[in-house]
Amino acid sequence: MLQLIDRRPSSRGKSAVNRERFLRRYKSHIQDAVKKMVGERKLADMEQGGEVRVPKKDISEPSFGFGRGGDREIVLPGNREYVAGDRIPRPQGGGGGGGNGAGEGDSEDAFVFSLSREEFMQIFFDDLELPNLARTELGKTEQKTSVRAGYTKSGIPANLAIVRTLRQSLARRIALGGSIARDLQVLEAEFALAAAIGHAQEAALIYEELQRLVRRRGQLPFIDEPDLRYRNRVWRPEPIARAAMFCLMDVSASMDEDKKDLAKRFFTLLYLFLSRKYGAVDLVFIRHTDDAEEVDEDTFFHGTRSGGTVVFSALDLAEKIRAERYGRGWNVYVAQASDGDAFGADPARSARFLREKLLPASRYYAYLELADPRSSDHASSLWAEYERVAEATDNLAMKRASQRDQIYPVFRELFRKETQ
Repeated sequence: MLQLIDRRPSSRGKSAVNRERFLRRYKSHIQDAVKKMVGERKLADMEQGGEVRVPKKDISEPSFGFGRGGDREIVLPGNREYVAGDRIPRPQGGGGGGGNGAGEGDSEDAFVFSLSREEFMQIFFDDLELPNLARTELGKTEQKTSVRAGYTKSGIPANLAIVRTLRQSLARRIALGGSIARDLQVLEAEFALAAAIGHAQEAALIYEELQRLVRRRGQLPFIDEPDLRYRNRVWRPEPIARAAMFCLMDVSASMDEDKKDLAKRFFTLLYLFLSRKYGAVDLVFIRHTDDAEEVDEDTFFHGTRSGGTVVFSALDLAEKIRAERYGRGWNVYVAQASDGDAFGADPARSARFLREKLLPASRYYAYLELADPRSSDHASSLWAEYERVAEATDNLAMKRASQRDQIYPVFRELFRKETQ
């Protein structure tokens, strides 16, 4: 009888099959728990796993049992306080015996389930999708993939191909034992003939030769060194989908630290999302006041500058970098964060440049306007110009945010999966 034993390592004593079944069955409850966890954890811990609490009432299942019905007669031991006919008073402090109440502690209220990092990120971005994925570019990269390449006669025990080794062993034993089997068949016929005609000495010699051939056949090894076959794997370079993410941010005096913090949260979510969709993601940080410059991440978020706001300088620099480094084989995504504080002809000039240059070369362009929560909700001049461009194209999305708890809902709205 064939028995298959699954020895894959499983955390928390759960089998992999049962774990996947639990995630599928209570997906909606786990998604709600993950959304609550996202609102409570810090940005640096966003990509880690964690423990989610699912209410027991949501995962409880109906069950059938047999109650104590009918008339029952029981015998109780005697005591010194009560006699037949006495009425026993109700216990003080509510029903039941000792112990804590039913609502105390997480063990009674919720089922604690531990999510790995991969499971958390899968649920975190489950119902999101990148637009225009049908035109994904493939480019040359240095990443190599291990692929099967037949069998080899040398290797490590972990790569031993048991079926192929037994096949080689069987073929060798058939080939070497074939001549012995034919010789045995001939000698058996001669031995029978010699024994039939009464030639005892000749029959004894033939019998000794038969025993020698039987021993020789029995000495054939079941598996010999030439029979061993190992699975062979080679490293083969393969093209993978690549993405370039441009982060554009206004760092003028009107962009305070709170607005920069909101922009960082938005850029982080977009980077994590792109990392799950593409094999390689390059980051380009461009900050601008009245002129734009490419900087590293630390300078991008923490460096200080002074000056006015000219959005066109950042768009022009992003287009030059895109044409120089990411012209072919790259999927370009642009995320711009600004408070919309632009004056004069800059908004109209920037919108025209965006429509003619950047949008045709980009998969998706997300504009996040960081509004002041104390100010009135009115459209900035840059928002008004971008809105006209968004009406004529399908790869420009615009949203506003003013508080931390709005970043994740805004991100989900920008990249929500289109329902058919």
